[in-house]
Amino acid sequence: MMSQNADLQKRRVDAVARGVGNATQLFAAKALNAEIWDADGKRYIDFAGGIGVMNTGHRHPKVMARIQQQLDAVVHSCFQVMPYEPYIELAEQLNERAPIEGKAKTLFITTGAEAVENAVKIARAYTKRPGVIAFGGGYHGRTLLTLGLTGKIAPYKIGFGPFPADIFHARFPHPYHGVSVDDTLQDIANLFKYDIEPSRVAAFIIEPVIGEGGFVPTPPELMRALRALCDEHGILLIADEVQSGFARTGKLFAMEHYDVKADLITTAKSLAGGMPLSGVVGRAEVIDAPAAGGLGGTYGGNPVACAAALGVLEVIDSENILARSTALGNDLAARVGRMATDSALGIGEIRHLGAMFAFELIKPGTANTPDPDAAKALTVKAAELGLILLSCGVYGNSIRVLVPITVEQEVLDEAMAILEAALRAVRG
Repeated sequence: MMSQNADLQKRRVDAVARGVGNATQLFAAKALNAEIWDADGKRYIDFAGGIGVMNTGHRHPKVMARIQQQLDAVVHSCFQVMPYEPYIELAEQLNERAPIEGKAKTLFITTGAEAVENAVKIARAYTKRPGVIAFGGGYHGRTLLTLGLTGKIAPYKIGFGPFPADIFHARFPHPYHGVSVDDTLQDIANLFKYDIEPSRVAAFIIEPVIGEGGFVPTPPELMRALRALCDEHGILLIADEVQSGFARTGKLFAMEHYDVKADLITTAKSLAGGMPLSGVVGRAEVIDAPAAGGLGGTYGGNPVACAAALGVLEVIDSENILARSTALGNDLAARVGRMATDSALGIGEIRHLGAMFAFELIKPGTANTPDPDAAKALTVKAAELGLILLSCGVYGNSIRVLVPITVEQEVLDEAMAILEAALRAVRG
C-alpha cells in the first residue's frame, strides 16, 4: 500500500508547477508549537518554522483565539473599501514599538516581497530618485523587482532576467570568508564613482541579519557607516526585517541592536503567526510621500491576519519571548560549540543574534573550506531521524535554526540529540 506521503508526492508532481521547490517529500498534516506530523502520522521536530514564520509556535492558543474571534466577525472587506479596527490597532502598536526616529506610520500588505516593493516605491516617491543599492547574499523576494535586489543567483534568478534598472550591489561583509567592512565601503565608493552618483540613489536596503546568505549579522560599524552616507547624501535606509523581525534576534526588531535607526522597516513572516501578512513601518513624513491611492492591495492587511498579529504581540509580551529568544540562541551556540570540538564533524563558524542561529559545515581538516554536500546530506539524514532542518548561505554550507522560540526544553534536547546523531552519521 502506497504511503500518504508518496501518494501526495505523485499528485504534487502531476499538478504543481515544477519551479516550486520542496525541501522534503513529506507532507504536513498537523502541527503544534515546535512539533509537526506528516501525512503518514510520523512526528518531527520543526527547526524550519515555515522558514522563520513560526517564532511563537504552530497554532499558539492565544493566536488561534484571536483568529477565531475575527472569523466570527469579518473575514474580508478590503481596507481600501471599508476599513476595520484590527488594521488600525496593529498599526498603532507597531508605530509605538518600531525603532523609527520620530512619528511612525505603517502600511500592511500580504507578503515579504510586497513589503520590500512598497518600501522601494515609498523611497522613490519621497526622494524623487530611482537608484537602490543592495548587498551580495541578501534575499528580498521573488518578484522581478525584489529578484533584482536579491544578491544570490541560484536558485532564485536563473532564467528570469532582465531585471529592473538602477539596482546595484556591494559585497556584504563576512570576515570568515574574506570580506571586510572596509571592502564593502570601498564597493559603495566604487558604485558612486563608476555606476551611479549619490544624488540619484533613493535607498540602501540591507538585512540586519542577512538571511539566505547565511545568517550573518550586519556589523554595527557598517550600519553606522550606511546611516552616515544616507544623512550626507539624502538617501534613505531600508532595513529588511522580513526574517529577522518579531523576536527572532532577542528584540522585536533586529534594528534595536544598533545605535542608528532605519527610515523604513519591512516585516512579514512571524508577524502574524502563520497568516499571510506583511508591513512597512517608517518615518511618517517618508511613508506619507505617495499620494492617496498609491499604496494598498486587495488582501493587504486582511482582518484575520491582523488579528493573528495582535495575538502574536500578546504572546511576545505575556510569555517573555524576547528573553527566551536570547537564552535559546546562547543555548544553541553552546551546544553546537561542544560538537565543534570534535574536528571530524567539520563545524566551522558558529554565529547568531538571539535565536537567529546558524553554523557552517566545512571540509574536515581545512580552515574554512565550505562543504555544501555535507549540509545537504545533513538535512536529508535529519529528516529521516525526525528533525526538519534547512541549509542556507552563499556557499550552501550553512545550517540554520528557526525553531519556534516557544519550544519546550525537552523537545529542544531531543532535537539537538538528533542533530548530532545525523551529523555523525553523515561524517561516517
